[in-house]
Amino acid sequence: MSPKALLKELNPRKILVRSTNWIGDAVMTTPAVHTIRKNFPDAEITMLAVPWVANIFELSPDVDKLFIYDKTRYRGKVRGPIDLAKDIRKLNFDAAILLQNAFEAAFITKTAGIPIRAGYKRDGRGLLLSHGVTISDETKKKHQVHYYQDMLKGLGLTPGSDDLRLPLSDDLMAWAYALVDSFKCQSPVSTDGLQQGKELPCTPDLKTLKNTGSSIPVIGFNPGAAFGPAKQWPVEKFAQLAATISHNYGESGCVIMVFGTDVDTKAAQTIKSFSPRTPYHVQDMTGKTDLKQAMALIKCCDAFVTNDSGLMHVAAGLDVPSIAIFGSTDHIATGPYSKNAKVIRREMECSPCLKTHCPLEHLNCLETITSMDVYEDLIKMLPTP
Repeated sequence: MSPKALLKELNPRKILVRSTNWIGDAVMTTPAVHTIRKNFPDAEITMLAVPWVANIFELSPDVDKLFIYDKTRYRGKVRGPIDLAKDIRKLNFDAAILLQNAFEAAFITKTAGIPIRAGYKRDGRGLLLSHGVTISDETKKKHQVHYYQDMLKGLGLTPGSDDLRLPLSDDLMAWAYALVDSFKCQSPVSTDGLQQGKELPCTPDLKTLKNTGSSIPVIGFNPGAAFGPAKQWPVEKFAQLAATISHNYGESGCVIMVFGTDVDTKAAQTIKSFSPRTPYHVQDMTGKTDLKQAMALIKCCDAFVTNDSGLMHVAAGLDVPSIAIFGSTDHIATGPYSKNAKVIRREMECSPCLKTHCPLEHLNCLETITSMDVYEDLIKMLPTP
């Protein structure tokens, strides 16, 4: 009997799933997590995830429990994983399915004594897996959503839908819509004093504000990207785009929310201060929300303009109309997995180079994309002023 048949036939009752560590990758695994649930409907499924991606799975009906891999608790390159494995061992899992590719993921589950350990045979971890899958050449050419689904297919599971899954609570969405309405109403509510993870204005207070009744578009900007400058459309071009949008909507108004971490605050301020009209329309949300809050606010957007980043995949998972600007990275493998997304890129002899910094020191793949190029596609997604 082959190992592929064994995984399904053993019918594990307690499954540990090791999440990927990046927000975008975690979003792209949500169809695979659903596949695991469909194949083992009665199992207790626990997601092992680092803190910054936990919100992706917090409300998922495909996950029963979260186990947070907090490296401030599990300290040390060797000691930390060993201590984590000891804690996992106490939970008596029957199987571990490793969506993360790292050697560490296999080491932890092997040390934890989990008998079934399934995942791709890569990063030198093949001998630590009881059920290893070899990556095919065909899979390497596909979008990353299929990369995870193909792994499960290789383990003998029946793939479920490839749709991304990012459920949000009604309470969270009520808060987000109320906050966005306050921005539309030119309310005195300010986000300047907010800090990440702290509460934004409460819903009851925001509901007392009155809307003007006009159709005011809400646009999200995401000028950052953790990978490096070769993924970042120049912030001045985001600023030019904001000025064009705000001029187009004139006194009727628009809302431009700039998302990101504290690292992106300088970019947000550049966008906000680019023209006399733009500061009135731009709301700097950088470093002021946790991931869950950012997801809810992105869901409120009529359109989202973004670099290739984790929040790009969040917008795709929420089916928000999006424009994704690509430079050094591969739009086939990691583009937004959504019919509502438009990719803007320039084909170069050197692209995709997959580098963090341009080896030729010109960034022409991004510099040649103008704000008007983006605006012409963006305006098709927005209500007529």
